[in-house]
Amino acid sequence: MQLIWLRSDLRQHDNTALTAAAERGPTVAVYLLSPEQWQEHDDAPCKVDFWLRNLRELSKTLGELNIPLLIRSAPRWDQAPAVLLELCRQLNVEAVHVNEEYGVHESRRDAAVARALQAEGIAFHSYLDQLLFKPGSVLTKTGTYFQVFSQFRKVCYERLHRSMPSLIKAPSAQAPLNIASDPVPDSIEGFPTPGQALRNLWPAGEAEARRRLDTFADVQIDYYKSERDFPAKPGTSQLSAYLAAGVISPRQCLHAALQSNQGEFESGKVGAVTWINELLWREFYKHILVGYPRVSRHRAFRPETEALAWREAPQELAAWQEARTGLPIIDAAMRQLLETGWMHNRLRMVVAMFLTKNLLIDWREGERFFMRHLIDGDLAANNGGWQWSASTGTDAAPYFRIFNPISQSEKFDSEGLFIKHWLPELAGLNKKEVHNPASAGGLFGVADYPPPIVNLSTSRERALTAFKNLPSRASVGEGHE
Repeated sequence: MQLIWLRSDLRQHDNTALTAAAERGPTVAVYLLSPEQWQEHDDAPCKVDFWLRNLRELSKTLGELNIPLLIRSAPRWDQAPAVLLELCRQLNVEAVHVNEEYGVHESRRDAAVARALQAEGIAFHSYLDQLLFKPGSVLTKTGTYFQVFSQFRKVCYERLHRSMPSLIKAPSAQAPLNIASDPVPDSIEGFPTPGQALRNLWPAGEAEARRRLDTFADVQIDYYKSERDFPAKPGTSQLSAYLAAGVISPRQCLHAALQSNQGEFESGKVGAVTWINELLWREFYKHILVGYPRVSRHRAFRPETEALAWREAPQELAAWQEARTGLPIIDAAMRQLLETGWMHNRLRMVVAMFLTKNLLIDWREGERFFMRHLIDGDLAANNGGWQWSASTGTDAAPYFRIFNPISQSEKFDSEGLFIKHWLPELAGLNKKEVHNPASAGGLFGVADYPPPIVNLSTSRERALTAFKNLPSRASVGEGHE
């Protein structure tokens, strides 16, 4: 008997471990519920709900292949070895198959499970699956992990020219086993079920993920570069939640993009090339997680920035979290996050820079808040994005580049459509006033809308001073490895 232990790979197609297990013999799947660990990792309730909904869909499709899906409880990951060992004994399992996961806790968990199984003569096989390249295989000439994206991307391109990762065939149906699938729970204690409106935005299952990918590759990818920065336009693929949960694979995304671009990834349609770059950014941040494990321990990638004099400002932090900063583009973006479990990528940078630069509040506060609300929350990408915006990370924005939320708003939401959608109280303002209501109505602005909690220019100067006063600021940007 073969056992596939499912984690962030909730799909039947192009699933390396699933196909490998099925090729070796009769296969059973297992998923571990680990709510205490999820809480410790700040996983959002809407994300846990998304996992459960996708598990239910996957259970049906695996059922058609006669592969039962078992659900077991290991509240914390250090209980996983005992739980899996017990299951292997019950089912007389010869080998356990997993797709690799990354991060300090994930690696420790898998090493502990492998040791426990191997001590009992049970094989443990792990496969590259959620990435195109194995961490440690894309390195600088001196054998270190890249710290600069453009250099990392160049090596990835060279590797892709030599060999394109191929899609893996889904397993065929096996002979029925005398084992019933377990019901997938509707909810998990400690993770409130989101409302139906949010669920409707993110239907579960591979068929939906594939539909989104096909629609994007057929229709929208051509406009991706020109429209992806405009939050009022449907310019993005809306696939991030499906990628994070493994409902679709990066290989499937890469193949779809290449197909829409006559097999090219460096030339041809600029939209396709830009989107493939985004897949490689996702890759880059996962490699950073493995190469520089301090980032998954809540440490700054640039150690010298740990000395930054972040402000303790609980009321300002709360205003940011609750979408009442008095800056419409910030508040509209935060409402989008709170109501949909997702935020437009351009706005993630704008709100992150506002928190870390204008409010000078520690990026870790923002990183944690995002993880607790994002349906696509992914440690590597979220940490990478926050540290980029805070100028504490790899390849980060130079500390003196500070987005002005009002000019970002005027540039990327010029008609105020996004703002008015999420802040209907500003619907009466014209397209000039809507970006900065405080300037519109004398002292009071709009009755229902607060004045800005911070002065943008003086707060910008405060941030510049804080960064300049760091003990030894390493050069920021493209210049170093």
